[in-house]
Amino acid sequence: MWSNLTNLIYSAYEQFNYLPLFIEIALAFIFIAIFATLIAYGVILFRRWRGYVDEKRMAFIRPRVEEMITEQVLLNENLEKMQVAEIEFEPAALNDKIYKKEWVRQIIIDILIQYRKNFRGEVGELLRKLYLDMNLTKDSYDKMKSLKWERKIKSVVELTQMDVQISDVTILPLTNSTNPALRAAARNAYIQLSKNEPFKFFDIATEPILPWDQLELFKIITTTKDIAIPNFSRWVSYSTNKSVVSFCLKLIAHYDQQSAIPAVLDLLANKDHYFRADAINCLGKLSAEVAEERLIRIYNTQPLACQLEILKALGRIASGKHLEFLKQEFLYSSNFDIRMNAARSIIKHNTPGSRALIDELKEITHEENRLIISHCQNPLIKY
Repeated sequence: MWSNLTNLIYSAYEQFNYLPLFIEIALAFIFIAIFATLIAYGVILFRRWRGYVDEKRMAFIRPRVEEMITEQVLLNENLEKMQVAEIEFEPAALNDKIYKKEWVRQIIIDILIQYRKNFRGEVGELLRKLYLDMNLTKDSYDKMKSLKWERKIKSVVELTQMDVQISDVTILPLTNSTNPALRAAARNAYIQLSKNEPFKFFDIATEPILPWDQLELFKIITTTKDIAIPNFSRWVSYSTNKSVVSFCLKLIAHYDQQSAIPAVLDLLANKDHYFRADAINCLGKLSAEVAEERLIRIYNTQPLACQLEILKALGRIASGKHLEFLKQEFLYSSNFDIRMNAARSIIKHNTPGSRALIDELKEITHEENRLIISHCQNPLIKY
């Protein structure tokens, strides 16, 4: 039988060699396509089978895990009588053999995190104690050693959600990872878990903080309790990472760090006009009256983005010293955005002088400018 098969293959090979070259190439592509299709179908079938098995496993074990958590945590009678640290769980419930399996332990971690998002206070702390007593921290730390970035992210998220410290030696390198998702998760975790220097990763950051990551970080920073807020001007002055400087300007404005004004003023000499625009925006939100004269002085040498920020800053500072400048820009600029922002800044002053100026402008200007003023006076428009 084997000899016949060998002869058949050898005969087919000899016939293949006598075929024209273009037919040989076409046949080779056909065989490759068939082989690739079979592999693709095999992968699809395998993944569907794995998904089916995972669903069956989940349907079997999840009710059992939830029952254990309910009994040991939610219905724990000692919760009202004792401190969380003093409560002991039933060894028989925690030492069930099925809870030793890796896939079951992962389900327990996921359910504990889900519950902890919904329960705070003593119940939340007891859920954390269950996580620690079952030594699930080892499972989370083991994922950190994986070469796959998805598992590293899962590890960081689990430890953060369960408020378990991660050493600087482990987490800081991840805050500068080339993988954006891992980098963002590590930075978020570091801010939430670090007690003394939550912004230390700013010092070593060479990778950018992407706009979406800035939103996430800003939310975490402004909502985390008892976070140590530093003077962000140190990074404005010394960081070479543009995204770090830009983000620090937003934080300076949010926390109204008046002591940072000199460092922000220094950025007005920066060659990058996006930097200058961010700095001007920050000065306006800080109501830095000391910056007004310099902003007026550099106005005519700036690109449009910076000019608009200067006009906005004058409205936010609202010292009243430069209403005439705003009036001139509103009346004589050919750019619609400049006229719009000049009008908004005059109205933003909200003083007897600015209100009188608005009435005067309505009298002397043309119809389009009057419509701009009416639009800017709408109280629903935030500036």
